Amino acid sequence: MAVGSSNDFDLVVLGAGTGGYAAAFRAAQLGLKVALVDEDKIGGTCLHRGCIPTKALLESAAFVDRVRHAKEYGLTLPGEPVVDYAAMAARRDAVVKRMWTGLKTLIDKNKVTWVPGRGRLDGPGKVRVTQAGEDGKPDVGGERVLNATDVILATGSRVKSLPGLVPDGNRIVTSDDVLKMDSLPKDIVIVGAGAVGVEFASMFHDVGVKVTLLEYLPQIVPLEDAEVGKLLERSFTKRGITVLTNARFETSSVMADKGGVRLTVGPEGKEPAELKAELLLVATGRAANIEEIGLETTNVETDRGVIKVNGRMRTKEPHVYAVGDVIGGLWLAHTAAHEGLIAAHAIAGDTDVHEMDYTKQPRATYCRPEIASIGLTEVQCAERGLKTRIGKVPFQAIAKAIIGGEYEGFAKIIQDVETGDTLGVHIIGPHATDLIAEASLGFELDATPGEIGRATHAHPTLSEVLGEAAMAVDGQSINF
Repeated sequence: MAVGSSNDFDLVVLGAGTGGYAAAFRAAQLGLKVALVDEDKIGGTCLHRGCIPTKALLESAAFVDRVRHAKEYGLTLPGEPVVDYAAMAARRDAVVKRMWTGLKTLIDKNKVTWVPGRGRLDGPGKVRVTQAGEDGKPDVGGERVLNATDVILATGSRVKSLPGLVPDGNRIVTSDDVLKMDSLPKDIVIVGAGAVGVEFASMFHDVGVKVTLLEYLPQIVPLEDAEVGKLLERSFTKRGITVLTNARFETSSVMADKGGVRLTVGPEGKEPAELKAELLLVATGRAANIEEIGLETTNVETDRGVIKVNGRMRTKEPHVYAVGDVIGGLWLAHTAAHEGLIAAHAIAGDTDVHEMDYTKQPRATYCRPEIASIGLTEVQCAERGLKTRIGKVPFQAIAKAIIGGEYEGFAKIIQDVETGDTLGVHIIGPHATDLIAEASLGFELDATPGEIGRATHAHPTLSEVLGEAAMAVDGQSINF
């Protein structure tokens, strides 16, 4: 282990997002001397420009919709609810600040050395950190060189656009720009119907913005089970969101000026039409931050823009590990944290640490209705030649969903006919992102649908939808 000066560490973690700080804290808990380096605030994209502020806005937006239906619950309110988006934005920022304030205290609690500044590798066991000046100006505060037995790269990702479509932060915006706004456009076109696109489409519609959602592929949320995508499109359309799949447009057709944005869009093989809106939100994915971090001074390998690692997060350079968006994977904060824990245990010498298994990682999308899933979709099972048996139960059969007034959607469980194993769990409906935790535990414990179904689910609760779907695999659902 590294010993000596205050610049010698067992582990240096470069990047303090969810994956980076999870790795740093766990490594320190395991007895290692750890430094955590970042030029920004601890918490990274998820806390400051991603998951947390977005979900705060979605919570406010969903509450607006609930108030609109107050009469259905026996509550009469005068007039329509008025959206004060500036107040929503202030609440969004307050939530982020509160979480960040709490997170900062964990640095000292876990006895991790915080090193502010921009770090880069100088060989496999050395990190050079360019620090900010006293006035906060970056890269003028001198350099600190950290020596490490092991290094974890957790430098995250950034938003990316389509070739030829350059966000200007004014009319053509990214999710980063949206999360700085304190006012609403009258209408918006969203390009990309993955998790980010559908979340913003749901949020903007609920606060009164006219939304058009474009997806290049035949299905929105294309990484989810096909039935989930179809139901979400029906739900969005019913609510008044315009959804265009197989959407085609030339980026050169996008024109932005003081009046807004114009582009010509058409489904493949059909006549295109001009769309106009105040804003165009580009939600077409993210790019890993692998540039200017010193990879060229090591044997670390990259492939298609991400760092290559093995199942325990180690790169080709023996003492350099990588976690989070910088290695691709699922591009999810909780997955990055899990990768960070695996790396920390591997570095600490834990011989029992398991290899990363992405099929056991839950996925969560916070649009309305919510989506959550784990394991394989029906299409993926078919591609692998697996024979399956399926149990599917709608939320309409669940008393707590009826009581809550949100009963759109279903839970679906896929079983391997030959082995009896649970292959996939897919939920779309109220609190799906909370309900998926049971399925995640089930995957960790190799629970079969029969075992999930035999577990008692309290009544009336939304969790009953999973118990019923599990029993439905064998045609033995009680309430459906």
